[in-house]
Amino acid sequence: MLFQATKMSLKIDTSALGHPHKPKCAFNPLSRFKPLSKVVFITSAFAALLSSSAFSAETHSEHEIRLVSAGTGVTELVLALDAGNELVAIDSTSYVPDGLSHVAKLGYHRMLSAEGIIALSPTLVVGSDVMGPETTLNVLKQAHIQVVQLPATNDEPQLMSNVDTLGQLLNRPDNAIKLKQDLHQQLQSLADKKQQISDAGAQPKILFMLLQEGRGARVGGKGTAADTIIALSGAQNIAEFDGYKSMSQEGILSLQPDIILLSKRSDKPTEQTNAQIAQELIKEMPLLAHTPAGKNGHIQTLAPQALLGGLGISAISAADTLASTLLKQNQ
Repeated sequence: MLFQATKMSLKIDTSALGHPHKPKCAFNPLSRFKPLSKVVFITSAFAALLSSSAFSAETHSEHEIRLVSAGTGVTELVLALDAGNELVAIDSTSYVPDGLSHVAKLGYHRMLSAEGIIALSPTLVVGSDVMGPETTLNVLKQAHIQVVQLPATNDEPQLMSNVDTLGQLLNRPDNAIKLKQDLHQQLQSLADKKQQISDAGAQPKILFMLLQEGRGARVGGKGTAADTIIALSGAQNIAEFDGYKSMSQEGILSLQPDIILLSKRSDKPTEQTNAQIAQELIKEMPLLAHTPAGKNGHIQTLAPQALLGGLGISAISAADTLASTLLKQNQ
C-alpha cells in the first residue's frame, strides 16, 4: 500500500461570515444572468424549429417532394398535373378532391403562418405573387425550404409559363406538355364561341353580383376577375365602374341585364343549385324579377374559385359555360 488515508478535522471560523452559527450561502455566478437565460431559451427554441426543419428537409429522399400549395389557381394546376399525391397542405382558398382529405388546410394565402408550415416538413412551397406575408416567406427560406411565387396569370402566355415552371418543380414535364395542349384547345374553343356570339349581333348584357354573408351584394365592374370571365365569353359587362361597388335594386333594374351572374364568397363549395340561389336573390331583392334576366330565369351561379388566381382552369371553365349558355339563348 503506497499511501494511507488519514482523517482530518476541518474547523471553519464562521464569525467572520456575519453569523456565529450559519455560514453565508455560496455565491452563484449564474444568478445575474437569469433574465438573459429566458431570452436565450426562446431564441434557442425558435432556432431549434428552423434547424429541425432543415434537418428534416436534408433527410428526405433527394427526389421526394412535400408540397405546400397556396392559392386556388396554383392548386388547380398541381392537381391537373397529376401531382396531388405530393401535397401536404393547401391554403384556405384551395379545394382538393375527397381522396386528398388528409391534406392539411392552412390559413389564407396572404396571411400564412411560418410555424404551421414548418411543422409539416415541406420541401417546397408554391404560391401566387400575393402569397405572404413577406416575413413568413423569409423564415421559410431560412429553414432551407424552397419558396416559389408564380406571376399573376392575365393571359395565355403567362398561364403556359406557370405550367412549365410547375412541371419542372414537380418532376412532371410530360404532364405539363399535355396540360398546355389541353388548355390551348379550351381557349381556342372559347375563342370560336366568342366569335359566334359576336357574329350573332348585339353582345348580351351581363351583371355580376358577389354575395357575402352579413354584407350587401356588390356588383363587379371593370378590372375584376368576373369582368375577365365575361369578356372571355364574348358578352358585355354592363357595370362601367372599376372594381366592386354596392348597388341598390333600383340601380340594377335600370341597367336591365340579360343575365345575372352570382357568386357566394365562401371557403367551401356551395351545395345549392342555380334555381335555389336565384330564388334567394329574388326574395331579398324583388325588383330584380323585373329585369330581362329575372323574367327569363337567366340567373346563374359562378364558382367562387373561378374568381381567384387570375386566368386559370376554373376561370376558363366558367367562361366556356357562360359562352355555351349565350349561344343556346341565341338559337
